[in-house]
Amino acid sequence: MPNEKIRAIVTGATGMVGEGVLHECLLHPDVEKVLIINRRPSGITHPKLTEIIHADFFDLSPIEKQLEGYNAAFLCLGVTSLGLNEEQYSHVTYDLTMHMAETLAKHNPGMTCCYVSGAGTGNEKRMGGKFGMWVRVKTKTENDLMKLPFKKAYMFRPGYIHPTKGMKNTNKLYYAFTWMYPILRAAFPNVVCTLKEIGIAMINTVYKGPENPILEVKDIVELAKL
Repeated sequence: MPNEKIRAIVTGATGMVGEGVLHECLLHPDVEKVLIINRRPSGITHPKLTEIIHADFFDLSPIEKQLEGYNAAFLCLGVTSLGLNEEQYSHVTYDLTMHMAETLAKHNPGMTCCYVSGAGTGNEKRMGGKFGMWVRVKTKTENDLMKLPFKKAYMFRPGYIHPTKGMKNTNKLYYAFTWMYPILRAAFPNVVCTLKEIGIAMINTVYKGPENPILEVKDIVELAKL
């Protein structure tokens, strides 16, 4: 049993990945406290959970004091690039993430940070068009997060994510593929992981995180076993 319990801040809890990560945190015995920051109420209640409703993620000054005293940040807030140009996508992906991360690092220097990026990040030179834009922004976000004064920062790069049953924010498109999960997992083990594995792997980074800050699917699955 670790000497220090995990006190985690989770962003994006009203989205699929964030909700799944929050779910694992609330279940895990080594997590004693969870703070979520949302623009709208999550509808989730739990003895471990504190929720802050805050409309402007680009101005955290009104809630900064409430962000102190945590040792883990699980940054799961993200948007699709569909319908956005690079400037717009960068603003809601890079700018927003960095502002949150810089604030958290300032108030919690011993914090472990986990950021949900995506498979293919880092290969921007081989990508073109709209997908290339997504990769460029995610790569820049990863690189700059790793420069912040966290205890450690990990970049999670999931591919296909098998959803956790019972979550209300799962994208409906995922349900069309859930029956294929055993086949996909067997055929493409380096591309497919579960949302549960992402959540458990994030928790495990706080105590047992690997040296390599870049976590591809195979790394996430392995870390979830620890």
